[in-house]
Amino acid sequence: MRDALDATPYDALLLLSFGGPEGPDDVVPFLENVTRGRGIPKERLKEVGQHYFLFGGVSPINDQNRALLDALRKDFADHGLDLPVYWGNRNWAPYLTDTLREMVADGRRRVLVLATSAYASYSGCRQYRENLADSLAALEAEGLEPPRIDKLRHYFNHPGFVQPVIDGVLRSLADLPEDVRDGAHIAFTTHSIPTAAADTSGPVEDHGDGGAYVAEHLDVARVVADAVRERTGVDHPWQLVYQSRSGAPHIPWLEPDICDHLEERYAAGAPAVVMAPIGFVSDHMEVLYDLDTEATAKAGELGLPVRRSATVGADPRFAAAIRELVLERAAVESGRAVTPCALGALGASHHLCPVGCCPSRAPRPAAAGADSPYA
Repeated sequence: MRDALDATPYDALLLLSFGGPEGPDDVVPFLENVTRGRGIPKERLKEVGQHYFLFGGVSPINDQNRALLDALRKDFADHGLDLPVYWGNRNWAPYLTDTLREMVADGRRRVLVLATSAYASYSGCRQYRENLADSLAALEAEGLEPPRIDKLRHYFNHPGFVQPVIDGVLRSLADLPEDVRDGAHIAFTTHSIPTAAADTSGPVEDHGDGGAYVAEHLDVARVVADAVRERTGVDHPWQLVYQSRSGAPHIPWLEPDICDHLEERYAAGAPAVVMAPIGFVSDHMEVLYDLDTEATAKAGELGLPVRRSATVGADPRFAAAIRELVLERAAVESGRAVTPCALGALGASHHLCPVGCCPSRAPRPAAAGADSPYA
């Protein structure tokens, strides 16, 4: 059993996330980090920051990452996996470069990365890989030898991610009034992205209408809807919808928006809606504001009963899934046979992002992929 829990050749796991402000004074500096290079005036950032100020200037994502770190460390320890877990962010402390510098000082040479994004897209995968390349270059400029970095595969269809989502939808349905429960629609939500970015998400062979980003979400939605039908005996209508759009209004983004969808469902006679945020790992700001605040207010205006199901967060099944993915990747790197675990029709994602996967508009070096300058 001990051999099965050997993570060799890896000597650390890095939780890589977006980051968020932890007080009112952090909000504008945080947004400046997020939008660096776009020339957005500080006054505009203060307007955007009102979402955070509604919650005391604190994003919940950092505490949620701390909870996930605790869950991972507990799961690893309980199962005899001796692998230290670190945490670094793209846009706020602890910053990625600082964390990698700490890992080098601790002697870590082969690092696996867990990104808090389950699906293929530029912002959810390649941009994190670009951030890793930037940080590794910074370490080299300081005269440090950077560690070798690999990234865990996309886990959108791993049972440890999907099963908590199913349970969350079932709980939300059960919480609806009995007279509207069986007729409730399920709105599976995820972050809207520009249609051009969606169309080029995933490997080149997956590019096209919506790319891998839309295909992966639809696959998860089908799995969840099928499981709900099997557990309840009710075939609930469902649709994939989007939230959290930003950017210039003339650029096409994925639609429909959740608020527009609620209006459409109400007009069509739907008695209730469950909003299931399958595109998000935890209940961070976009879930709390765009669903719990804005969309819920829209439903209240309409007189439409809604419930919002939970995200995966620090569910022990998700922590166990990460352990399984670590051991899976370690087996692959060591040349051992392994059967990847995945639900749905798409199968397990690639272990190494291929050339042309989720390209950026302006090509930049990206670590942990077939085109990485850091082998």
